Amino acid sequence: MSRIVKSIEALPVRGIRLGAAGAAIKRAGRDDVLVIEAAEGSSAAAVFTRNAFCAAPVIVAREHLARQPRWLLINSGNANAGTGPRGLADARATCGLLAGLAGGAAEQVMPFSTGVIGEYLPVDKIETALPAALAALTENGWERAARAIMTTDTRPKLASRTLELDGHTVTITGIAKGAGMIQPNMATLLAFVATDAQVEAASLQAALGKAVDVTFNCITVDGDTSTNDACVLLASGAAGNLELRLDSVGFPLFAEAVREVCADLAEAIVRDGEGATKFIRVQVDEAQDEAEAHAVAKTIAHSPLVKTAFFASDPNWGRILAAVGRAGCVGLDIDGVSIWLGDVLIVEHGGRAPGYTEEAGAAVMARPDILVRVALGRGVASQTVLTCDFSYDYVRINAEYRT
Repeated sequence: MSRIVKSIEALPVRGIRLGAAGAAIKRAGRDDVLVIEAAEGSSAAAVFTRNAFCAAPVIVAREHLARQPRWLLINSGNANAGTGPRGLADARATCGLLAGLAGGAAEQVMPFSTGVIGEYLPVDKIETALPAALAALTENGWERAARAIMTTDTRPKLASRTLELDGHTVTITGIAKGAGMIQPNMATLLAFVATDAQVEAASLQAALGKAVDVTFNCITVDGDTSTNDACVLLASGAAGNLELRLDSVGFPLFAEAVREVCADLAEAIVRDGEGATKFIRVQVDEAQDEAEAHAVAKTIAHSPLVKTAFFASDPNWGRILAAVGRAGCVGLDIDGVSIWLGDVLIVEHGGRAPGYTEEAGAAVMARPDILVRVALGRGVASQTVLTCDFSYDYVRINAEYRT
């Protein structure tokens, strides 16, 4: 097998076990604590939020990544963000509690949290739930794990790929959570990907970083970057392949499979955006460079006016035009810009396309999946950003988030 195969179900990854339990952090009756265990000798890579008010677990996880940790400890319902020195102490305390039970050092645990900002972590509740989470560890625990990390998500998010390296079948499986506070500036709210391939740590980090740049960093639900964003890639080495490095023959194929898993998870987050009714792909072509294409696509995708027009199925193309114009393209010649809704040309030569009709635009806007394409007429670079519409439910969900 020299190709990547997509699985319709979350496949177990040899050398990776997951166990979830309920701690009643925000509400009783659901799993909200998750432990992910990697086999001894595994390698780890991670990227984290660039929000200056990064959460306590992010700070601790960054510190512990250098130790190539064996355990991830995740809780939902409480972000442990904006909690100062006590938050750091609490995050470290939970690492120590898990390490004590699992037989390792606290520095071998990376903590992650998601939920309400500004409230102290209920360490005692997590401590009570840890034995059950450890007892539940299994290689088949991916779907239960995906549900345990959910907050406002309406469904779990999972993805898997297989490929062959050195005659050995390699599996890559990932989970993610996120539906709001999504405009990642590194990854997504929380994503955990694992493989049984043997990969050298620096090369694993390179594969993850490249995948994140073109997947999680190319989505937006509401333009907000979370304090808790993190994406982790674990490699157990249990597949038996020769160790992958950047210059290995099989590394490009492996890196592409990681990208595909991340792409599936990123798209699932946007499709599950809080209150979303439309999935929108914003494609910018003919830019001077990828940074310019990315900036134009993000400006369109962030615009509340554009997003509310999509919710209303209103082909108010002037809002898209205005977003392109304020995206910061220095010396933009508007006469060279063209804009399409689906296959309908709506703008050319600086204004409304002569053949455009409101009926044609409205027909595209009524679709659940919509493509917006912009050609800047300035170069050959392209970039695509995924987003969703803004509905009444987005306001309701976030107005009621703490109640």
